[in-house]
Amino acid sequence: MVDAGTKKTLASIPLLKTKAGPRDKDLWVTRLKEEYSALIQYVEMNKSQDNDWFRLESNKEGTRWFGKCWYVQDMLKYQFDVEFDIPVTYPATSPEIALPELDGKTAKMYRGGRICLTDHFKPLWARNVPKFGIAHAMALGLGPWLAVEIPDLINRGVVVYKEGGGGPVTSS
Repeated sequence: MVDAGTKKTLASIPLLKTKAGPRDKDLWVTRLKEEYSALIQYVEMNKSQDNDWFRLESNKEGTRWFGKCWYVQDMLKYQFDVEFDIPVTYPATSPEIALPELDGKTAKMYRGGRICLTDHFKPLWARNVPKFGIAHAMALGLGPWLAVEIPDLINRGVVVYKEGGGGPVTSS
């Protein structure tokens, strides 16, 4: 069941209409415009609610995405690189979001630092093709994962705050 805050967030992210992936040339351009529009709206909403927690950009083709995400605990900002590729079967297949520097630090992660979204997010994505996009993956996939996993990694001493740079230092 989805809580009221998640429902409100989800309602503020526009649903996408174009069912197209990177192989679909002209339709992919239309889909990318929808993706960027939804992402911009989601980021603006987060900023207006003082809940800014990621930055993303893509390559020219919109097939490779990268940026930063962060989690604040005890007034300390822990920042991580985030990256993912758009699968060729997108939007039928959701992107596999990765935090490479946390690779192997938690059981809820696959090789390469890809976060585990199979139990909760992927079934939700499958029910909402093609309406869900990158903004939804961030809001319903990466956001909840960070909220659960990063505090645990910090409490166990796996992620330690690094003075000055704001980024974490991971221990082995």
